Amino acid sequence: MMLEVLFEPTVIFFGLTNSLATFQIIMNKMIQNLINTREVESFIDNIIVETEEEKEYDKVVEEVVKRLAENNLYVNPKNCK
Repeated sequence: MMLEVLFEPTVIFFGLTNSLATFQIIMNKMIQNLINTREVESFIDNIIVETEEEKEYDKVVEEVVKRLAENNLYVNPKNCK
């Protein structure tokens, strides 16, 4: 199973250079251990969750959404596949 989540920053601070690179670093740090297990991939405003079993998939998606909420990031369900 696979989930792709698309994010769109709503605020980029004036004077911040390399804002996309900065956002990528934030995303990588937030889900680092999930990336290391190769269940999750992140590229700027996209998070892809891919597992072989549905039970495992649900747990990983739940963990990703929990970490997003803890860091004041939100998912728009219309943008999820």
